[in-house]
Amino acid sequence: MSPRAPRLAVRALILQHDRLLLVNAFPVGKSDLWCAPGGGTRRGASLPDNLAREVHEETGLDIRVGAPCMVNEFHDPDTGFHQVDIYFRCTIRAGRIDPGWRDPEGIVTERRFFTREEMRTIRFKPDSLPAAAWDGGVIYDPLEPIIR
Repeated sequence: MSPRAPRLAVRALILQHDRLLLVNAFPVGKSDLWCAPGGGTRRGASLPDNLAREVHEETGLDIRVGAPCMVNEFHDPDTGFHQVDIYFRCTIRAGRIDPGWRDPEGIVTERRFFTREEMRTIRFKPDSLPAAAWDGGVIYDPLEPIIR
């Protein structure tokens, strides 16, 4: 296994009416794991521009990207995959969650807002997601194994 550089990704923490927007990025029924919308960065675009593009692709929403609030790392010890996610506080500028929206890349299959209480009943990553979304401050969440 040859070493690879970590992948850089950006994610949005969008709270609306005290509910956090999460997406399921697996084919329907393959996994019940939820995460914040976002994805890999492209060279030559700023982190906020990458995030706005990714969130629009996955949700159809036009967002305003605010301050960074968390850095999370995860890895797959079996493959050597290592990703660094930078989370930003964001607000919705335009749009609404439409069940008919289709991610052009076909990655995100569901999108939904969850209350903090509802998050206790679902699987999500990273573990520090509720604290980052609701508790404020800036969080560094060190390396954790990947989950599917």
